[in-house]
Amino acid sequence: MLLKTRVTGKLLARDLFLAYINQYFMNTNSFKTIWISDLHLGSTQCQADMLLDFLKHTESEKLYLVGDIVDFWALSRKMYWPREHNTVIQKILRKARHGTQVIYIPGNHDENVREYDNYVFGDIVVKNSDVHTTLQGKKLLIIHGDIYDTIAKHHQWIARLGSKGYDFLIEINRILRLLRKLLGLRSQFSLASFIKYKVKNVVQFISDYETNIVQTLKDEHLDGVVCGHIHHAEMKAIEQFMYINTGDFVESCTAIVEHFDGSLELIQWQMQLESEALLEAV
Repeated sequence: MLLKTRVTGKLLARDLFLAYINQYFMNTNSFKTIWISDLHLGSTQCQADMLLDFLKHTESEKLYLVGDIVDFWALSRKMYWPREHNTVIQKILRKARHGTQVIYIPGNHDENVREYDNYVFGDIVVKNSDVHTTLQGKKLLIIHGDIYDTIAKHHQWIARLGSKGYDFLIEINRILRLLRKLLGLRSQFSLASFIKYKVKNVVQFISDYETNIVQTLKDEHLDGVVCGHIHHAEMKAIEQFMYINTGDFVESCTAIVEHFDGSLELIQWQMQLESEALLEAV
């Protein structure tokens, strides 16, 4: 009887502790608005485990999907749709059913969705672009951003060729991630990012992309832009115009969030394993 009481007490303590941890994460990861982009579902690039963890541990009144959500380029070359990718879609649909306003802004890898501008699919609204006003009154244009990429816009064959090379680097990086996981390492090192930021021409391309967007939009009665496309998360002012890039869930696993005071923050997601680790110690 004594043993049974102790076990029951321990189980009760574990349940209470788990409830506390869940409540803690719910409170700290609740936002007014969330922006994510470049998920690349349907390709081996997608870090579906990180993405699912992000969707599980965050809540928001509005969720923007800022392009390249499903990678139709990759699917046209090879059919790849693991169960986790389907779970991501179901998770987003569930959020939409339960009151989150989900807005899907298509990108160049899912450009066929652009034909359905202003359509509603399963409580998800498709818009080729949108204007979001923050709680601080800042007007932000939400767009994927490929139309400001001169290569993607005028030389799509080069963009597709570059995409294949990028896919190759990401595939190598996926193998490295698996090896790091087997070794118990949780480093977010990305081979593709390392090479990208060591190549002078690529660094110049990122700078040109940012400048092109700002120069095009700064006189459009906007305070800033939220985009994706180049897999380089950033939040900065250029000529007093807010340039905000969501990054991706391929390399960096980043998102932009709006807090309930209207402030914006760039976050890099880490798997929420703290509660599981602490629970093991109870």
